[in-house]
Amino acid sequence: MSFAKTAAFTAEQQQLARVAKALAHPARVAIVQLLASKTTCISGDIAAELPLARTTVFQHLQELKALDLIRGEIDGLTVCYCLNTALLRQVQQQFLSFFEAATASPACGPEAACGC
Repeated sequence: MSFAKTAAFTAEQQQLARVAKALAHPARVAIVQLLASKTTCISGDIAAELPLARTTVFQHLQELKALDLIRGEIDGLTVCYCLNTALLRQVQQQFLSFFEAATASPACGPEAACGC
């Protein structure tokens, strides 16, 4: 019986990996930062704010939308983009818990005796 290797991991681990992968590109980080800096949804030309072609920005927006990190609603002939802050807060808490657990044990490095 074969199954996807991801099925062996928890739903939270899978979600953290998906979000990390989505944010692993600097253009997507820039898009999230741009949307976070605005107090309203952006219905204008996001590509004008970034050093990328419009089609490239659109592809990055689609990646972020696929994970529901951003929302895009049609407003006439344009799409109004904004952050899904509820999901981002949830992911923030998951990453915080992840890093707290990862750094809770004594450090292993040049200044510490490592049992490796």
